[in-house]
Amino acid sequence: MSVLLARQDTAGPSSHDRHWRAGTVQAVSPPGTADLGPGYLEPGLLPVDLIGEAYARMVPEFGAAALSYGENRGALPFREAVADRATALDGTPCAAENILVTAGSSHALHLLGTALAAPGQQVLVERTGYDFGRAVLRDCGLVLREVATDADGIVPEALDEALRTAAGQVAFVVLTPTFHNPTGTVMPLRRRLAVLEVAARHQVLLVEDDAYAELDLDGTGVPPSLASLAGQRGVVRLRTISKVLGPGLRLGWLQADRTVVDRLASRGLLVSGGSANHTCSLAVATLLRDGGFDRHLDWLRSRLRDRRDALHGAVTEHLRGTVEVRRPQGGFFLWLEAAQPEPVLLAAARECGVVVAAGSRFGRTGTPAVRLSYSFNSPSLLRAAAARLAAAWKGTS
Repeated sequence: MSVLLARQDTAGPSSHDRHWRAGTVQAVSPPGTADLGPGYLEPGLLPVDLIGEAYARMVPEFGAAALSYGENRGALPFREAVADRATALDGTPCAAENILVTAGSSHALHLLGTALAAPGQQVLVERTGYDFGRAVLRDCGLVLREVATDADGIVPEALDEALRTAAGQVAFVVLTPTFHNPTGTVMPLRRRLAVLEVAARHQVLLVEDDAYAELDLDGTGVPPSLASLAGQRGVVRLRTISKVLGPGLRLGWLQADRTVVDRLASRGLLVSGGSANHTCSLAVATLLRDGGFDRHLDWLRSRLRDRRDALHGAVTEHLRGTVEVRRPQGGFFLWLEAAQPEPVLLAAARECGVVVAAGSRFGRTGTPAVRLSYSFNSPSLLRAAAARLAAAWKGTS
């Protein structure tokens, strides 16, 4: 039995933070602060022991093949596993030929930005969206153009107008219809179909950033992915292990029409080095095959649900009338809109020792806003942080 099943407070005894320090991990919170900024999991939620077990089983099975250059598209056992998973979740056929292994979503965006676009071309994005993903696309020499959104996501009429006036200069459109970062929005089915119709009419590629796809914390379900609704045609769907098993694995994949997969797999980067993350993908394939991934996912959803409810409940209790907030169905984030100017909110948060993410980081917000993450702290710490924020923000009003 996995250690995961025996311990409910953390993912396992190896999920400690003894080496969680500068020089080892990318970012470390200042001492004494409550950091509600990170878009990743706290140490106790990372399944270190489970990953160790997966490698221990994978190495003797695959032997020397695990240390060779991997097939350009990615190891077949992993591609088959995620394709079968996509078929089961969306109810639309997906095959290994529709999958390309990547080193996470950022690598996939860079691959698309260099292989399917030319410097100077436009990429249409939602009014707010993943800030670091935008930076990747800008690094590719692409020009980002924001399109209006509402409570259901990107507005089809605005997308249609943007594509019409771009005169063929748009390389592709990037959007996050499921558990949007930063707002948490889930695009309803009717809106998804309307967006697909607009894109098909203009013959423009949609890039569906689906990092949080399986983090439905209420179990009420989400609409099918854009990729499945389109039958893999005209949509590239980006998936990642980072939000469930850990970003240090640097493992993701994209799902697309076979012609797109073949084109990307022929790039010099993959022809030279083979699969972007060969050995790790074989280990994770064992977890997808034996149910270990799903057991951890169920446990993680429960832990994230506790954290979401703790933070949302505390914000609602302490900041009623001060901010507007919706309870997200899933993902990692709460999106708060306020009447006070964003610089005032950020300064007060810093003064009380709470780190928040500025709404303007993610694009045009319309009203002052901040993003709070519930994935990186325990429920008790989240409640305490919300109380500190409430005292600080009310003191500035």
